[in-house]
Amino acid sequence: MWKKSFLMFLFSLSVQKAALDCERMRKTNEFPSPNLNSQTDAVMRGQNVSLSCFNQNKSLRITYFLFRGEKCLSIQNGPMTFNLTISEARDLGPYKCKAQVSNCSKYSREFNFTSVDPVTAPVLNISVVQTKTGRYIMLRCISFNGSLPINYTFFEKNMAISPVISKNVREPAEFNLTKNNTGEGKEYRCEAKNRLPDHAKYSQLITIPSTGKAMKDNAHRVYGNTPMEDGIYTNICKNQAGTEYSQEIHYATPMFQEVAPRDQETCNDCKTGYVYSELIF
Repeated sequence: MWKKSFLMFLFSLSVQKAALDCERMRKTNEFPSPNLNSQTDAVMRGQNVSLSCFNQNKSLRITYFLFRGEKCLSIQNGPMTFNLTISEARDLGPYKCKAQVSNCSKYSREFNFTSVDPVTAPVLNISVVQTKTGRYIMLRCISFNGSLPINYTFFEKNMAISPVISKNVREPAEFNLTKNNTGEGKEYRCEAKNRLPDHAKYSQLITIPSTGKAMKDNAHRVYGNTPMEDGIYTNICKNQAGTEYSQEIHYATPMFQEVAPRDQETCNDCKTGYVYSELIF
């Protein structure tokens, strides 16, 4: 009987010591809350991601528990890295990590992923007002798909010429600039990207020719139901008042709808044709 009482006494002392040790670690911050993070919190469906849980105190022997909601997903001694695939809404979280030393435990903050749709290639439109002294250029860029906000940047050749322009609504970003009549053509494009890392998209390159005259581009006639993009330059208007001359030109990246020929059998041996189109804005 005395042996049982003695064992109970030793167990009580052990529990009290563990409680004191836990309280001491809390007061001295020897056992801080664990960190739970990922390389990114913006993800798209089907993406593989990793969650890492660790404590700043490397000297403690810590057991880590990873939870999604109330469900325990993994238990591991030492720092934990958990890999998962974002397949459905519940995979977005919330996640929480518990670090435990003896009977002392602490929890991380909740972590949630955010589902983001990637941007599609943006469409660049350029308006040019040309006078004897120079060109006044307006660049407009929009991506019709992708989660907002979307950040746009305009480029001349490979050099950024604008700050990052963020749009929280589905509307074009605009950037204005003035160029002297130097006689050289200029190449422009724009970039669109949102919170998804490494998923930036670029528009087609549009060249403003050195002549003040707009050019027509040509598009191959193709068959099917898929829209295709092509570049086109179109002359909009030409105003002349007295000695002052100005010309407004719009450069666009239109969407062409591919259509099947009316009589496909008679076109089996046809050579590739061309369609010339002038856009009126």
